[in-house]
Amino acid sequence: MIYDTITYAVENDIATVTLNRADVMNALNTQMRAEITDAVSRGGREARVVVLTGEGRAFCSGQDLGDRETAATLDLERVLRDEYVPMLHAIYDCPVPVICAVNGAAAGAGANLALAADVVIACESAFFMQAFTRIGLIPDAGGTWFLPRQIGMAKAMGAALFADRISAQQASDWGMIWEAVPDTEFRDHVAKRAAHLASGPTAAFQRVKQAMSASQGNTLEEQLAVEARLQGECGKTRDFKEGVVAFMEKRPPVYEGR
Repeated sequence: MIYDTITYAVENDIATVTLNRADVMNALNTQMRAEITDAVSRGGREARVVVLTGEGRAFCSGQDLGDRETAATLDLERVLRDEYVPMLHAIYDCPVPVICAVNGAAAGAGANLALAADVVIACESAFFMQAFTRIGLIPDAGGTWFLPRQIGMAKAMGAALFADRISAQQASDWGMIWEAVPDTEFRDHVAKRAAHLASGPTAAFQRVKQAMSASQGNTLEEQLAVEARLQGECGKTRDFKEGVVAFMEKRPPVYEGR
């Protein structure tokens, strides 16, 4: 696929997907959703970590409502089912870790696009907003699933009903995201975090994602069985053997990602 609304690059086992419609604060349209879906899926095959970020002063302002005629006739149910669902699954189900580097405003579907990632790192000037009720809608793009699990029902209801801005630091304090970092350190910090994951035990990371996802609907006994199975698989990897040898030799491990 040729990308017109995003950019895609792979370097040092890190695939960087950048939303590139800065003139409209990286608002999501049909083409961008398709390109994100393709690029994140591609990154899962070509790299050991995917970084999703935005160009300009915003991460993503949500659904593109700039064309009033299009907005008035938009079949939201179809768009969510056919365009958002594949995009969100590409991120959530990606076989390698996905870092969302929130470089600015993340509003509406843009906020929940970020929350689909495994790790969210935001600059301190960024903010999150469940803006949906401001135009008579409910949170979508997974918001009603992510938010109660990440910050609890009370905070999720307040965020959805009041549609207030949630600062990056507040989001970090609430457990919505992993961390908020000073703007001046943001890019370097994200790069270091991505490099850490890109040089880590990729097979183990994949199974961490599988185990955490399975836990959402499992009983304790079911989850213990999942852990046992996935740990057994990890124990057969080259990276596990390298990790043990490196520990015994008192040196940093050199993981191959398999």
